[in-house]
Amino acid sequence: MNITSPAFPWYPFMTILSFCWGACIGSFLNVCIYRIPREESVVHPGSHCPSCNTSIRWYQNVPIFSWLALRGRCAYCKKEISPRYIGVELLTGCLFLLAWLKFDVTDGSRLLGLDPVTSLPVVSVYWLVIMGLVLGTFVDFDHMIIPDRVTLGGMILGVLASTVVPALHNQTTWLDGLIQSLIGLSVGFGSLWAVAVLGEFAFKKEAMGFGDVKLMGAIGAFFGWPAVLCTIIVASFAGTFVGVSFILARKKEMQSRIPFGPYLALGALVWMYWGPTLWQAYLDLLMP
Repeated sequence: MNITSPAFPWYPFMTILSFCWGACIGSFLNVCIYRIPREESVVHPGSHCPSCNTSIRWYQNVPIFSWLALRGRCAYCKKEISPRYIGVELLTGCLFLLAWLKFDVTDGSRLLGLDPVTSLPVVSVYWLVIMGLVLGTFVDFDHMIIPDRVTLGGMILGVLASTVVPALHNQTTWLDGLIQSLIGLSVGFGSLWAVAVLGEFAFKKEAMGFGDVKLMGAIGAFFGWPAVLCTIIVASFAGTFVGVSFILARKKEMQSRIPFGPYLALGALVWMYWGPTLWQAYLDLLMP
């Protein structure tokens, strides 16, 4: 029996589990987002309130439900707990769920317009990519940096994953997967590196952080050079729209720095869920 068939008894369970697993990963990512930029261990000490430093009991640390039950406040000092915590958990849970639904090659993925995949290892790699993108996005929002464990680690893991799971690049052999990954890494890293260098030469100041350059290399390593093109286009449009909106709302000045990493992450997610369809539409536009 095909596991992706609606008649398969474990598929609904795995669908629910994928969201719950993503929410749990989101809870851990909240710890990483707070501690990694401060160069603190993500393992020790355990979860605690940043205001009163009281350890949080396990039943007060259930993703999503605990924040709702506590009404967004610490159980001890009653200080407000940022809504971002439940937001990251919900976001990661939903992204994990969408990645799992891509494995449903019947109606589930098509109803959402997702490009279906037939390989469970590919879905597992997607979950790994989602973790890195969520972590990098929120750290970049807060500190205008993207951790090396996301960017450099992503480049290394992207090459390794492409070798072990060549289906990431629609290839069948490990060598073809490796070649496509290295091409994607080179194109992703090289394209934004050129933009950074030319921008600094033109504007006489840093035009793009090197973390963005490395993140683009990691995205290319996981998904190949077509994903680089899609990611840059989506990120450019999204970043321009948000930046102009902030300027019009007078929340930013023309010379203000705006993190570009979150928009690269958005572009990578768009490719991951709908990339082949968008790529084919682009080719049809060029060569009708």
